[in-house]
Order: sequence, then structure tokens, then C-alpha cells
Amino acid sequence: MAKNLLIVESPAKAKTIEGYLGKDFLVKSSYGHIRDLVKTDDAIDVENNFKQKYEVPSDKKAVVSELKKLAKDAETVWLASDEDREGEAISWHLYETLSLKEDKTKRIVFHEITKPAIVKAIETPRKIDYNLVNAQQARRVLDRLVGFELSPVLWKKVKPSLSAGRVQSVAVRLIVEREREINKFTADASFKIVAQFTTEKGKEQFKSELPQRFERKSDAETFLKDSIPAAFAVSSLEKKPAKRSPAAPFTTSTLQQEASRKLGFSVARTMQVAQRLYEAGRITYMRTDSVNLSDTAIQAAQQEIVNAYGEKYHKLRRYKTKSAGAQEAHEAIRPTYFSQHTIEGDHAERRLYELIWKRAIASQMSEAEFEKTTAKISISTRQEELVATGEVMRFDGFLKVYMESTDEDSDNIQERNDGNTLLPPLEKDQQLNLQAMHATERFSRPPARYTEASLVKKLEELGIGRPSTYAPTISTIQNRGYVVKEDRDGKERQYIVLQIADNKVIEEVKTEMTGAERSKMFPTDIGVLVNDFLVEHFHDIIDYNFTAKVEKEFDEIAHGSKEWTAMLNNFYGPFHQGIQDTLEHADRASHERQLGTDPVSGKPVSVRVGRFGPLVQIGSADDEEKPRFASLRKGQMIETITFEEAMDLFKLPKKVGVFEEKEMTVAIGRFGPYIRHASAFYSLPKGLDPMDVTEEEAIQIIQEKRQKDKEKVIRVFAENAEAQIENGRWGPFIRFGKQNVKIPKGTEIEKITYEDVLKWAEADPKGKAKAAAKTATAKKTTKKKSTSKAKK
Repeated sequence: MAKNLLIVESPAKAKTIEGYLGKDFLVKSSYGHIRDLVKTDDAIDVENNFKQKYEVPSDKKAVVSELKKLAKDAETVWLASDEDREGEAISWHLYETLSLKEDKTKRIVFHEITKPAIVKAIETPRKIDYNLVNAQQARRVLDRLVGFELSPVLWKKVKPSLSAGRVQSVAVRLIVEREREINKFTADASFKIVAQFTTEKGKEQFKSELPQRFERKSDAETFLKDSIPAAFAVSSLEKKPAKRSPAAPFTTSTLQQEASRKLGFSVARTMQVAQRLYEAGRITYMRTDSVNLSDTAIQAAQQEIVNAYGEKYHKLRRYKTKSAGAQEAHEAIRPTYFSQHTIEGDHAERRLYELIWKRAIASQMSEAEFEKTTAKISISTRQEELVATGEVMRFDGFLKVYMESTDEDSDNIQERNDGNTLLPPLEKDQQLNLQAMHATERFSRPPARYTEASLVKKLEELGIGRPSTYAPTISTIQNRGYVVKEDRDGKERQYIVLQIADNKVIEEVKTEMTGAERSKMFPTDIGVLVNDFLVEHFHDIIDYNFTAKVEKEFDEIAHGSKEWTAMLNNFYGPFHQGIQDTLEHADRASHERQLGTDPVSGKPVSVRVGRFGPLVQIGSADDEEKPRFASLRKGQMIETITFEEAMDLFKLPKKVGVFEEKEMTVAIGRFGPYIRHASAFYSLPKGLDPMDVTEEEAIQIIQEKRQKDKEKVIRVFAENAEAQIENGRWGPFIRFGKQNVKIPKGTEIEKITYEDVLKWAEADPKGKAKAAAKTATAKKTTKKKSTSKAKK
């Protein structure tokens, strides 16, 4: 038996560390938290200093049993969970649950999984930091109290099965308020003037722009008319050097933002991939709000930059963290070895690692140097001057490796590209030839909807949440159905272009698509309903300043300057009183809107949240005749749907014709619009409005789907019709009932027998897991279900 037992959270981390330590160490994983608050109402005793009642979940009992036995036999137990509050709490739970003794227990921390870091940690052990444990306990207890006490209020006053959370509700509020800003926004039109010139020789062309815009079309038209006979000349020419500095190394927040912009990763995926990189010893700890680099890392980066690019590309930089709660002792996210430009791993791991490597290396590189030229162009018939700008890179510096992305919307790209990167040689008073000039109608834009990454940025700016909470917060609000992340098509919009042609101004009306959204976050109607109820009755809980103040108090507890139970007492008293008052006095939330009167029946038309989601209703429950209902379509909301749009919903389901002697009906279901024919369902292609579907289009959709289904099936086994070989996204596979079975590499499809299918299905671990899960579910239903519905 090994003298030393070292416990970490994950098996991957355990495997990496085990390779660095000798035979005297046995490295084991706790598989995350080994105990949690009980699910019942007595989890926290608010009358007894918020004492908590914990339990070891059934799926962790075997792990705890094994660790207890190993800890009893070991001379020293090393608790090596992560270096943040959550990690400290895991160590404390291990200490308590395994009944460890203080004199034979040591706590170690490290922010990278490398041999030098592990050895150094073992040489400098410490005790469990109870300030960090108390900060995590305060957060856990406060969030449980909010969830357990607020959720039943929502069940009674809003809708059954809802839940609320402290940080999650604030995130939903941000998204709801942004949506309302956008809905209230009215676009202002103005005319942007762009002119194209050539020099006297006529060989060199460049563009210039009028700095100001015209609000009225008539003013833009007058400007163009005045420019027809005008002479143009360079009135001033200014050249000056410009520099651009690299961004700081990644924090959790900036990594999530940049991985979203550059790689298209969701916040949750970024953290999953980063976790794997950390546990494999590739990068430093990925939950951090520090931009600090250690002296060792700075020296390693310098060596790599000088070796790869030369001395002139290096510049030593030390970054200071602006975030108030950040711990400078921690490091930014960086590669553990700068000499590894790339790594082995799956595609996502390689891409994220290279992003981290480039950002960290660039942070220690020289500025990029430019020469910026600004030319002002006079117009003999007007007082205004056109401006042309150009930029020439003199030294690429850090841009050799990395350029940071921005959150600018894709519809800004065209306007940004109107500028020049290079101007031809120009001189003051030089005469220019006008080649073209146009005035294009442009519109002001509403505030941008949040992406996952920009929402993280906003939460960080407001001081809400911490590196460990961003990803779970964003996943939770989507899982609860308060927010959806999706693409939405834009709408057509007409705009006017005035241009000079044949010595006169001509007008042309063009069409563009505007408002298209990609992976943006939209509030659902139930999200809006819950948000409005919480804002009205629990304003403090989802107040931005209050939530940030609570985070600050957690930081103070972590630093030992605030007592955690006192902080909870200050919070809980007013909060609990608010719960009682709301249950007693608040009206039930309806979010109902009256839209008008049905011209046929004369009954009122309203829109509200129903049992199965938002719906339009004609009539009322008091009428003799039962009211008619129609569900809202994707993208429609209670706050913005018009009377006309609502009445259109009652035109569905709609019969569109007959095919093979059976009716075809168009309707909208849970997964979008579809055609029903002969008890089969055929989804409508994206962009096809269900109201516009013709008989011919419906038949074509049905036939195309049938053809695709035929082409998908390669072979059906005579022994069992439920066993068939199909073409999948990644090649052929076997569909065996509800189980998808992988075909071994190199197997000839035509030689596969039914016996092979049975053998592979039995050997498939996923198939076994599904069967086991099915059995477990069947057993579970015979047990008494928990009465507690509240979520964390």
C-alpha cells in the first residue's frame, strides 16, 4: 500500500499527475463533489446559524467507501482539488466525509499540471483555507434559500414547475430589457456620401467620404448636384505614426468571448474543452479573472518569441487585473509549455489550445507599427471637405501571431470595408478627377442582442457572477426555457441610392436584408413573465447593484474580512419577509394582452401564456361556446404580436390539396410548420411560410422526403426488419431498433451478416448503457417520488 494518497476531482487529472509522482503516491479521483445539501426543506436550519445537512448521493457511495479505506491505510492524505473556492470546498467535504485527521492531512494547490508545479506544491503544503470554504458555503446556502423559497411563489402566482435563481434571474433580466429596447427602437435614416477619385494620370484610384451625413434626401441631392461642376483638390495631407498594442492573456471571460467569436464555441463548450486541456497538463487553470503571468511564464514566452521571430518582436509586458475581486496570485490562462505551438488531441482541443497559445505569446510581443495618412479634399462649390484615410503597416509586431476579434455585427462589415488600407502618393493642392459619387441611405441600428459571449462580458462588467458561474448560468437560463439561443432571418428593407450619372443626379431604390441574427439570445414569453413578476415583487434580488454587492461580500468572506453567517442573516430576514408578503398579497401574474375583437364572432381576441406556452384566444371562459385557441409561431411574442398576425394563426391547420387520394394539411407544431399526409409528417423547408404553401409544393416536399428516406437505407436484414444499414452523417451505420451501432472500420458493407449485427450491438457500451438506463428507470417508477420540485 502506498504511503501517500493524493485525491483530485477528475480521473483525467489523476492520470496526468500519477505520471509525475513515484511509487510512494497513489492518485485517486473523487469525481467532483462527494456530498451535497439534502434535497428536502430541512437542508438549511435558518434558526441555527444556517447549519447545513449534507448527504452522499447514491452514485458517490462506492467512491467514498473506496477513498475511506485507502485513507485509513495511508500515512498522509493529500487533498489536491482545484485552487478556487469550489475546489477548497471539495477538499473540506473530503476531509469531513472521510473522517480525516488534521495531523495526517495536507492541502496542496497548483494552477498548472506539470511536474515542477506538482513537486513544488507537495514541497509547500498548507491547511484547508476555511475563509474560502465559508465563501463557497455562503454562496451555496444563499442560492439554495433563494431557489427553495422563491420557486414555490412562482408556482402559485405565475405557473407550476417554474424555478428562480439569484444570478440566473439577473441574466434573464438583461436579455428581457435588451429585447424591449430593440422593440421600442425607431431607426433614423440619413444619407452617407462616398466619392471615388483618380489622380491626374488616371491610373490610381481611391475612395473618400464626407464625415457628416445628411438627414434629408433633398440636402444629399443638392450636395451631389453642386459636386457635378466642382473642382476637387487635396487641401491638406497629414501623415503620422500609429501603434497598436496586444491584448492581455486570457481570463475565463475573455477566453469565452474570443472562442465564441473566432471558433463559434458556446460558453459551455469552451469550458468543457478547456477543462480537458487543463487536466491533460496543456494549459493553466481555466477558471481565473487574473491577467497576471508568472515570472517563469514570461521568461519562457520571451525565449520562444526570440527563437521563433527574433529579438525585435519581443517586449516584456506585465498586466494588471482591473476586476476588483481578482486574485493576483493566480495566473491568466496560458500554455504550460510555450515551446508547444500545437498539440495532439481532437479538433476542438487543438483549435482552443492554439487560440490560447497565440493570445499568451502575443501579449509578450512588440506593438504593431503603422503610418496613418489623412487627406482632406476641398470642393470648389461647397464648404464641406471629403476625407480619405489610408494605413500602411510598417512593422507587424504581435499581429504576426494574433489579432483580437470584436463584437461588431456582421452587417457592419460592408461599411468598415468602405475605408482604404492604402492611399496612392498624394501632394497638397493636387488636382483630382471625380470618377463617381453616391449618397446612400443608411439607418441607425438598435442595440445588439446578446450572444452568450457578450452576455458573459456584460455580467463581468456589472460585477455579477465569477469565472466559475458564467457557463452554468447561461446553460441554466436556456435549460429552464426562459431564453432561447437561435438564428432568425432578417427582413427586406428598401433604401435609396442617389448617384451622379451623365452630369445629373439619378435616384435608384434598392433592397437589402436587415436584422438577421446568428446565435443570439432571445427571451421567451415565460421568461418575460417570470422576469416581470420578480422585478415587481423581488426587485432587490434581481437588482444589478444588489447582485454585484452580494458577490463583493462573498469576496470579503473569502479574504476573512466578513463573517459568513452574519452576511446571510442580513440577507435572509428581509428576503423571507418579502416571500411571505408576496404569497399573501400579490395577484396572480397573467401577462395577458387584449388585441381587439374578432370581426366574425364579435368576441374579444387576447394573447397570454397558457399551460403549454403562449397562445391567442378568441372568446372567454365565461362564454357558452368554448373559446378558440392558436399557439404563437416561432419568433412571435406576446408583447409584440399584432391583431392581424394573431388572426392569421387561426387560418391553420389549412388543407392545401389531395395527393394519392388523401388530404394534405399544413399546420404548426412543437417543432415548427409541417405537412400532414396519410398519418405521416413532413417538415416545411426553412423560409417557406405555411400560409403560402401550394398543392404542388406540398406534393414536392412529400416526394423529396420519401426519396431521401429511400436513399438513406442501404440494406434491411431479412431476419429482422428493425435491423438495417443506413447512410449517416459520418458514413454507414446500423440502426438496430432504437440503438445505433457502429460498423467496425474496414468492414465490407455487403458482407455484414445479421449475426454480426447482434454481436456488435451486444458489445457496444452505449447500447449496454441504454439498456441499463432503461432498467433503472423502470425500477425507479416503482419508488415513491420526491415531493420537492425546487431546483438549485
